[in-house]
Amino acid sequence: MIGIDVQEPEQKCDDPNCPFHGTLPVRGQILEGIVTSDRAERTITVERSFYKFIRKYERYEKRKSKIIVHKPDCIDVNVGDAVKIAECKPLSKTKHFVVVEVKGDR
Repeated sequence: MIGIDVQEPEQKCDDPNCPFHGTLPVRGQILEGIVTSDRAERTITVERSFYKFIRKYERYEKRKSKIIVHKPDCIDVNVGDAVKIAECKPLSKTKHFVVVEVKGDR
């Protein structure tokens, strides 16, 4: 178990940066979002939407951000899937998160 309440994938992998079968520890934030791209090898892009309060106008505005995420070999993800991602150590210049669970289609 990796310390958070998610189901372990049925497939096995030999990816060293897998939180389930490798040595990658997860700590910090746990976020959810929608997969927008899966073209790169072992990498996906996740977009998450949130509301930001604007004090001057006393209203909320909708914002979104894209996060570059590591995808272990044992997890199958397609564009449009809702995923749960967890923060980990920096894996590259832009990757600081790893996929821990696929929630299914939107």
